[in-house]
Amino acid sequence: MSQIQVTGTIDRKGFGTGTWALVASSGETYELYEPATELQQKGLKVKVSGTVREDIMTLAMVGPVLQVAHYEML
Repeated sequence: MSQIQVTGTIDRKGFGTGTWALVASSGETYELYEPATELQQKGLKVKVSGTVREDIMTLAMVGPVLQVAHYEML
């Protein structure tokens, strides 16, 4: 598992029951793992740090699964 820091925009992806994702300014998309309620707002600009979970697979498969440790709203 690797630690990363990402700045981007929260999005709601409609696969299956839906999932929350972070679209990084670089274009990479991360699926958020159990995001805090405050992060569940489409269009929210944030800076997050967390762990890319390589031990988890999901049905949405929109990108690497990111478990957020800290976040800051921009």
